[in-house]
Amino acid sequence: MSEAARILVVDDVPENVRLLVAVLEPEGYVIVPATDGHAALELAVTAKPDLVLLDVMMPPPDGYTVCRQLRENEETAVLPVIMLTASEGSEKTKAIEAGADDFIAKPFNRHELLTRIRSLLRIKHYHDTIKAQAVELLELNRTLEERVQTQLEELERLRRLRRFLSPQLADAIVSSGDESILRSHRRQVAMLFADLRGWTSFVDAVEPEELMRVLGEFHDVIGELVARFDATVGFIEGDGVQLFFNDPIEVPDPALRAVRLGCALREEMAVLMPTWKKRGYDLDFGAGIALGYATCGEVGFEGRSDYAAIGAVTNLASRLADEATGGQILITQRLYAEIEDDVEVEPAGEFTLKGFQRPVVAFDVLTVCEQATELASADV
Repeated sequence: MSEAARILVVDDVPENVRLLVAVLEPEGYVIVPATDGHAALELAVTAKPDLVLLDVMMPPPDGYTVCRQLRENEETAVLPVIMLTASEGSEKTKAIEAGADDFIAKPFNRHELLTRIRSLLRIKHYHDTIKAQAVELLELNRTLEERVQTQLEELERLRRLRRFLSPQLADAIVSSGDESILRSHRRQVAMLFADLRGWTSFVDAVEPEELMRVLGEFHDVIGELVARFDATVGFIEGDGVQLFFNDPIEVPDPALRAVRLGCALREEMAVLMPTWKKRGYDLDFGAGIALGYATCGEVGFEGRSDYAAIGAVTNLASRLADEATGGQILITQRLYAEIEDDVEVEPAGEFTLKGFQRPVVAFDVLTVCEQATELASADV
């Protein structure tokens, strides 16, 4: 601590300054000399001393005036000051009243002077440490507040995004800090609709509590598949669900991914439906999948929004799902052309669908080839 300490020595008698320099420099202190009060006040700020040895009797401003002004300046208010004078008695009292930390009479005792200097420098070191820690704590609090605010904003964004994205996609958008992809744009998507068969009669036959239980079980299956295949949720309403792929984040092989999710849903339903059967519920599911361009983006209003893909491809997948019988996954001819090497299908015929002028050729997906499943699993 003392090796690097800077001491401002103030005395209008050059011999006294030289004497103090001769005593202090061998102790490793850096001496900053001043021969009048004006210079002392300036150096107290510019030279950044750790302690001041201040003579009392000097031409104006004298030592008392200098000490009082040091205490009035925020930068030097706690700077340790030892006042030196050839007289005692009332001088000591006046020195303390002026703000001095200590008082030594001339001629001074070398050992006493050094001891008091070390003591005050130790106190100054503690004060500087506390001040630095206070500044550091203030900065930590400021940055902590900023981090907390940022995290709250990210959590709110994540909460909004997870309403229609898989957790992986929502996390990716939040971590990138870029929500521009949620603005309206055109993108080719694979659209999947699925719903339960026998739902209308089921609703009329059971209590609301059991209805919600069945829906919860169905939605749990959907939620797991959304996360596994990086699907985007268009909506989940009652027994119906709309999912799409390749937007807002582009994914590899969206058409195959949509079909793989449909087949995985069929496998999960094969486990779930016997449980419902035991309870006396005759339920099944059907799905329709189409590939095409849609206008995608966030829709809604402040405090309530969804992410939607709007276009003919959406209507086409929905109409195919309506035509699917229990356990069927109907896909369009265009989508089948993209994945024909990866799936086994059988022709399902032509369908006259509401909103479409010409009949639509569809295929019923039997299974996804094992190799395609393994390759796709590496991308999920």
